[in-house]
Amino acid sequence: MSRSKHFVSAAAVVLNDKNEILLIKGPDRGWEMPGGVVEEGESLSQAAIRETKEESGVDIEIIRFCGIYQNVKQSICNTLFLAKQIGGEPIATEESLQSGFFPIEDALKMVTFMNFRDRIETCLKINESLEYIEF
Repeated sequence: MSRSKHFVSAAAVVLNDKNEILLIKGPDRGWEMPGGVVEEGESLSQAAIRETKEESGVDIEIIRFCGIYQNVKQSICNTLFLAKQIGGEPIATEESLQSGFFPIEDALKMVTFMNFRDRIETCLKINESLEYIEF
């Protein structure tokens, strides 16, 4: 029996005390929310916390789960959380060219890869409904 060939990732839309959004700038996709592949034995929320720290230098606390985005053709499930900054400061890391907090309106204009802007907007909605998006 062969092993599953699915990728599961976790990302976070992170707000600071000024209600600004944390974005990282990667070499391929430009500005986006921090996130990455969930490691074996790691929970989804732990992965979002770890990836945010690794990619931006920022420590976070998860506020709520926002949804799942499934890329059926590429066998990828992306999970998304809303989080708040609890420590650290945005820095460039081995995994990002830049990181920083930006006003929501500016941040949404900066994010241009795939449906990442829609994901951020969905996560910022006040209602508590969960999202499952297939594409």
